[in-house]
Amino acid sequence: MEKSGLILHFFKMSKTTSKPISYAGTFPRSVDAKNRITIPSGWLNDGPQEFHAIPHSSGDCLVIMPPEEFDSIASTIKASGRSVDEQRRIIRQIYSKARAVSADSQGRILLPEEQCGALKLKGNVELVGGHSRFEIWNEKRWAEVCAEEEATANEEAKQFGL
Repeated sequence: MEKSGLILHFFKMSKTTSKPISYAGTFPRSVDAKNRITIPSGWLNDGPQEFHAIPHSSGDCLVIMPPEEFDSIASTIKASGRSVDEQRRIIRQIYSKARAVSADSQGRILLPEEQCGALKLKGNVELVGGHSRFEIWNEKRWAEVCAEEEATANEEAKQFGL
């Protein structure tokens, strides 16, 4: 194989074998006056710079996910066995609420104004890891949810060896 072909082959292999980012941890942040928030560098390092933001169905937080995670939602809906009309309705409702966001060179994403207002994401917030996606919570609401879920979460963690 010639040198340029070898380089291209290596580039393709390194792109396809890179490990996906696992979003873990909780990070306090502030939403600035322009609705920007800084993502932890480990959540961006060699990972996606493009994301989709969608309000959680509970109305408690904003879910941020890379494109492949977001696209898997439609695949899951299509494989659900629901009628084509139901699939189309569900996909339309989910995708119409989503917004594309991207990280700038300083690792900040611009949060959509309407989502910030609806979810009270102003001032102090918490970025909460969720494996293949992360969530942005109003700081006070996150504290309430943690207090509500702590006992149950500890019992469930024991079942999984933690």
